[in-house]
Amino acid sequence: MNIGHGFHATMTAKPGKGDEVIDLLLHAPSLANDDCVVFLVGRSAADPDTIFVTEGWTSPEAHSGFFTSEPAQTLVARLQALLAAESAYTDEIPVGGKAAF
Repeated sequence: MNIGHGFHATMTAKPGKGDEVIDLLLHAPSLANDDCVVFLVGRSAADPDTIFVTEGWTSPEAHSGFFTSEPAQTLVARLQALLAAESAYTDEIPVGGKAAF
């Protein structure tokens, strides 16, 4: 697995909208994109309206190319309507580990 670009996002949903944000993310079109090799969604144990996303992509170009697509822009617009504030992003490149659900 070659990951050349990644980030960790923290999203704050409007009160009571955390489940809707998570549902959108778990059905995101990036999950079907072969260049998206890591896509993990989590939530705060203390605040169910705080959601975390970790993404790993094969390259910065693959990520930016995907996010200019119509499906990605539709997802972003739907997410924005559910969020209370701008998302916070941290540069991150996943290097390994395990995820089993």
